Amino acid sequence: MDEILSAFLDELWAGYDAVLAAALGPRETIEALVTASFRGIDRHRAAVAIYQKEARHLAARHPRFGYLADARRRFARAWLGTLERGVAGGAFRADLDIRLTYRFVRDTVWVAASWYRPGAQHSPEEIARQYLSMVLDGIAVRDWAVRT
Repeated sequence: MDEILSAFLDELWAGYDAVLAAALGPRETIEALVTASFRGIDRHRAAVAIYQKEARHLAARHPRFGYLADARRRFARAWLGTLERGVAGGAFRADLDIRLTYRFVRDTVWVAASWYRPGAQHSPEEIARQYLSMVLDGIAVRDWAVRT
């Protein structure tokens, strides 16, 4: 289990680190993090399921899995920092609670591991695009679009 989880997290963090080092704008950073997450789900679906179900227990009871708690904190810092930067720069709404927003986006993305099947109808990039459209632009038709 240690090997499965550490390989998954190492690969995921390689992608996340590249995104964070690219110095993109906040929206572009969120888009790239979501896309990297869906690629991680595509490549490591079983590891994602293990991480989701067992990470807290393993980290709390077995010192060798301390890196799982570190990863959870690191995820929060990366996502929350990007959201805070977006609010400060006017890219994201200031009226939303940043921690709730982070949890919503995180959970919305990672729950896909429960239904996503590699090689199915949609690629990880297409699912990321659809999710991002819903999260960043909403699902309701804007009044002006209805009238035109």
